Amino acid sequence: MTGHGTESTDPTAIRSVAVTADDVVTAFEATRRGGRRTVLRITPPFSGRMRARLHRPTGDDATDALHLEPSTLVADPPPYPDPDETADRLRAAGEYTTERHHERHAAAVREWRRSVRGAVVDAVTLSVDAGPHRVEIKRLG
Repeated sequence: MTGHGTESTDPTAIRSVAVTADDVVTAFEATRRGGRRTVLRITPPFSGRMRARLHRPTGDDATDALHLEPSTLVADPPPYPDPDETADRLRAAGEYTTERHHERHAAAVREWRRSVRGAVVDAVTLSVDAGPHRVEIKRLG
């Protein structure tokens, strides 16, 4: 529906996009850890307020859907903790054990997730056929 309706095939109808902080963290972490692209997808019909959900793109994706890269949803994203670097720091301090390695790396990942949750941006610019379109990001949870 275009014109006077509330839903449209035109993505410039979008004013705000709701995302959960957990979805942003999950998409960001999945992309960083596994190398498999994970995004937050907005599917038509479009309206003023939309919801973006976790999605792993495939060749069969609907072409009208919009994909938000998780890195664009996080201000100054911190580097993802590297388990080898955690092990190297423990070894350099003469404190390496498998248990300590696991505990320290798990703590570093928890801190990374907390940092990402706290750094979700207030707005992003979508690339649409009509050109750049700025929308507000509404954080859920």
